[in-house]
Amino acid sequence: MSEQNGTASDAATGKDGSNVVRLRGRVSTAPSARELPSGTSIVVLRLSVPRDASPMTKGSKQTADWVDCAAWGGRARRAVSRWAEGDVVEVEGALRRRFLRGVPGMSTRLEVEVLGGRLVRRAETAED
Repeated sequence: MSEQNGTASDAATGKDGSNVVRLRGRVSTAPSARELPSGTSIVVLRLSVPRDASPMTKGSKQTADWVDCAAWGGRARRAVSRWAEGDVVEVEGALRRRFLRGVPGMSTRLEVEVLGGRLVRRAETAED
């Protein structure tokens, strides 16, 4: 392997790529705490992220994508649990595939593991 492309060691340890997600969107499903069968506590929410124009979206009437997010770490759980439906937020994290056991069998879900986030703007309320 050449110096330009990295080393064999880099490829073996996964250092030749990155899994970084940064999203800004509106909280479309309010954060809720869940306890997994393992006893681990997480906070889950869904973001609605506006679609930018791209060759794939040309001609599409869909204007947003919905992204499931889960905060596992203590700091991230506390931050996202303060958000409300309609808030505009930014999250940083990584894509994760989770395997779920259910009545019909195994299923998978792709979601963003929230490692950090911030409130950009509170949702407007009827009192505003």
